Amino acid sequence: MRIEDYPPQEPLSEIGQAFADEVLSRGEGISAVDVRYGDDPYQSIAIQAPAVPDGTVLAMMHGGGWTSGYKEHLNFAGPCATTRGVVYASIGYRLAPQHLFPAGFEDSADAIAWLYRNVAETGGDPGRIFVGGHSAGGHYAALLAVRTGWQAPRGLPADVIRGCLPISGVFRFGEGSGLNARPRFLGPESNDRATSPVLDIGAAPPFFIAHGGEDFPHLMTQAEEMEGALRRAGGDVTRLPMPGRNHFSACYAAGEEDGPWVGPAFDWIAAH
Repeated sequence: MRIEDYPPQEPLSEIGQAFADEVLSRGEGISAVDVRYGDDPYQSIAIQAPAVPDGTVLAMMHGGGWTSGYKEHLNFAGPCATTRGVVYASIGYRLAPQHLFPAGFEDSADAIAWLYRNVAETGGDPGRIFVGGHSAGGHYAALLAVRTGWQAPRGLPADVIRGCLPISGVFRFGEGSGLNARPRFLGPESNDRATSPVLDIGAAPPFFIAHGGEDFPHLMTQAEEMEGALRRAGGDVTRLPMPGRNHFSACYAAGEEDGPWVGPAFDWIAAH
């Protein structure tokens, strides 16, 4: 989809706009097939299929503080996946303040259900779906991985998520989160424990947690906390701090063939 075809979003900060411009620039000229899993324009997936698929699927979710962003923001990372035979899917979801939690989470779950039922058409194996995302998208990816109860109503196996790869993800809200304000997408009724992956680990599939070495301090602390919580739950966890990367350049690493994330992440995927 074209960005101008979406409903308008709130104006971004100067740094947020610079990030949005950069990721769109990096994705310029990269083609993807758009599919819908719902009626809202944001309920869509951009799929890049490899010439020679190996069955693996990597589904990624964009950041933007749960209030902004587009699935097209992560199109730039697709070629690093497809050249390795991996089907790449960038998931869109409805945004706050118009849509409060759990709308975005439910959308992400519905998108995974769509992929499970349809990704074989592009060479994907529904038994090898990995999820990931940047920032807010990393939060949704982690929540999909550790929560139980959303799979069965959608006719999915409990282990539909083969592994999780959040980049600069958010894992805790409320007391001890380090956030200086309650994110608006949570709304007044959301339970901090139920929306915090680190506090509600019902399942522990393998995790590959990455963040910038110069990321927001509270997100680096949360990544360490999430690593520890998953290990205590019996999980298989790898954590990758990326030296010299901040919150935004950590995201860019997902599409940099010679950068700090691509090689280790896809080696990890192949081993799982």
